Amino acid sequence: MTDEIKTSFINYAMSVIVDRALPDVRDGLKPVQRRILYAMLQAGLVPPRKHSKSAGVVGDVLGKYHPHGDSAVYDAMVRLAQPWNLRYPLVDGQGNFGSIDGDPAAAYRYTEARLTQLAEVLLADLDKETVPYRETFDGTSSEPEVLPSSIPNLLVNGASGIAVGMATNLPPHNLGEIVDGLIAMIEDPTIDVDGLMRFVKGPDFPTGGLLSAEGIRDAYATGRGSVRVRGRTRIEDRGGKAAIVVTEIPYQINKTSLIQTVASLVRAKKIEDISMLRDESDRQGMRIVFELKRNAIPELVLNQLFKYTQLQTSFSFNTVVIVDRSPRLLPLRTLMRHYLDHRADVVRKRTEFELRKARERAHVLEGYLIALDRIDEVIALIRASADGPEARAGLVREFAMTDVQAQAVLDLRLQRLTGLERGKIQEEYRGLMEEIARLELILGDEGELWGVITAELRDVRKRFADERRTQIVDLSDDISKEDLIAEEAMVVTLTRGGYIKRTPASAYRAQARGGRGSTAQKTKDEDVNELLLVGSTHDYLLFFTDRGRVFREKIYDLPEADRNARGNHVRNILQLQDDEKVQTVLTIKHLEQPGSFVFATRGGLVKRTAIAEYANMYASGLIAINLVPGDELKAVRITDGRADMCLATRSGMAIRFAEDQVRETGRATQGVIGIRLRGDDEVVSLAVVPAEELESAELLAVSSKGFGKRTSFSEYPRQGRGGQGVITLRVTDKTGDLVSLAHVSGREELFALSQGGILIRTKVAQVSRYGRASQGVTVMRLGDGDQVVQALVLPAEEQVVEAIAEGDTLQTPPAQA
Repeated sequence: MTDEIKTSFINYAMSVIVDRALPDVRDGLKPVQRRILYAMLQAGLVPPRKHSKSAGVVGDVLGKYHPHGDSAVYDAMVRLAQPWNLRYPLVDGQGNFGSIDGDPAAAYRYTEARLTQLAEVLLADLDKETVPYRETFDGTSSEPEVLPSSIPNLLVNGASGIAVGMATNLPPHNLGEIVDGLIAMIEDPTIDVDGLMRFVKGPDFPTGGLLSAEGIRDAYATGRGSVRVRGRTRIEDRGGKAAIVVTEIPYQINKTSLIQTVASLVRAKKIEDISMLRDESDRQGMRIVFELKRNAIPELVLNQLFKYTQLQTSFSFNTVVIVDRSPRLLPLRTLMRHYLDHRADVVRKRTEFELRKARERAHVLEGYLIALDRIDEVIALIRASADGPEARAGLVREFAMTDVQAQAVLDLRLQRLTGLERGKIQEEYRGLMEEIARLELILGDEGELWGVITAELRDVRKRFADERRTQIVDLSDDISKEDLIAEEAMVVTLTRGGYIKRTPASAYRAQARGGRGSTAQKTKDEDVNELLLVGSTHDYLLFFTDRGRVFREKIYDLPEADRNARGNHVRNILQLQDDEKVQTVLTIKHLEQPGSFVFATRGGLVKRTAIAEYANMYASGLIAINLVPGDELKAVRITDGRADMCLATRSGMAIRFAEDQVRETGRATQGVIGIRLRGDDEVVSLAVVPAEELESAELLAVSSKGFGKRTSFSEYPRQGRGGQGVITLRVTDKTGDLVSLAHVSGREELFALSQGGILIRTKVAQVSRYGRASQGVTVMRLGDGDQVVQALVLPAEEQVVEAIAEGDTLQTPPAQA
């Protein structure tokens, strides 16, 4: 009895492990899932055919392939259709297929379904003898043991299941990242996990949220590990009271259960500062609102939600899959290797099938051509034959045809004997010869085989890849650093000696035009201010260096100091090379936003690159632009693709041209000629005017000896890129060289910074308007030997810095002249 129980249990356990609970490493599917998809394909339920009743699908699966309960089949099909469970759903459901609140799907007699386009690709080439088949449970039909799987389904959709004595839990990933990683492995078979993680950043859950970077590498390297997942939240101000709004929740968390948990904690007074909670989610997206009591600290309440509720959870990696009908724990690299080996086997078998069919067809066409060359003799032989077999034998004997060719000739319709049809047959034969040569090359050359696989992967990425939903960040057990820091306006200054600091914007007082200003900071050994901008503490600072590199830091990570202090050296913050110098600093909310960076170099080159190209930033910096020898980066601006640009030179020349004259290129490119320079002239400034402001915009010019003016942008003729431009400020010994040229509307404020460390702040509206070729008026009185080294314009949204101290925040990055 003991031996019988032991044997039976082992058999049962292996049956559950291999044939029910764990996915196959090749297509990422459990048997029931594979059978559902195959049954739907056999029933023709593919786009654009209309949906069919789920009851019919369940019946087909039960009757032909899966001898288990109908609820098991329907539940599996429902999950394949739920976009909050699968990153890329395989079933297109119509009707009630449940919800993220945990609501069950309607009975299968009410719902309808068909395959998604992605599932159709997953099943493609089944009819080309690409995978082995086995008999179904009753021996009346056959089913595929695995799918061809043009989609790396195991990695993009993940898997979970509990077997006997083991379980599996694989997270979903972004299709584009996985494809990039697979292509990298094809190009470099020895690539390690660190190399793969340059492409596969981490799991990408269908519900979005935030994912901790900590733990991802270990999980990928070993197949086991845990990563922290957090819902996406924001804090809204509601007339003196704050509200916490949840827009995304962790993967596989029930929204209703989350809300009920919070309600229980409020009733138990474990969370005391929530006055009301409600679910405002609709078809446009998720929105759970927790209204807070007056004077509550939103960041602390948020920390309590992360600690006590499912708003923050952990996802445990346990990548156990079936390999050769045995369960194995595999790391990321091995999972990807198995998938690529499977695709190589599928493509090889498909090519062999297509080659065989092509040769068979070419063989028939050769028979047609033999017959057409001697058509009268063929017809006479057929007419003289008593029956079909005699005619076939005669064709084989008289014309050296094979039985297959002879039968094909006998089956030939008379209309195929025309001259036009003969040409078609010859053309088809030539095409088949070319196709046969191509297929033979694939089978005879491994490089060609992997080239086909790479091309198909790229096509999959082009058709189905989308943006990453889950943001990978650094998460800690306690409240994040940013959540503890109030969002307020800061003035960031950087000296020529490399000292940087942030100072509250309210520390600077406004002055009238022509004033002497106050000392912006104490200088040491004639160190002078070089850059100044205003941004929110939560903004990113992008540091562009003269060598064309870019670094990224949060403003709140900079040292805070009063306006008379020096701050810390920038080399303690950025990994600058010897003699490398920060040239331009911009603020930006995030690097996933649409738009472009426009670059201008001292030598007159301009370049335009999508902001998203700079999303992946390293502590060691990133190449922002490739510079020609002897050139340096001068200015960078953010644009929307519809603006006009104006380059200004030290000698007072400027050229205006449409932004679309500068084609958008990749990150590591050098750009094109924006303005042709004369002599030792150089570019000093880049102004960008949005399309909607072209009629009303003005340009503010400031010279090194404190002269300035406003000029209508319409006075600058739009020219082709690459000209010498027109005069923008008449440069004389009195005015000094042109320092900057900035786009203004008249509502901003001008910050002018002198070499001696004097800062003047004045209303742009107080600077007089003059024609383009004039020298302007004094906007800043300078001491002997002093000169203006930097002039910046702050946009209207950041004009009233006094309001910042009362709780206002900044929403718009500053414009830099």
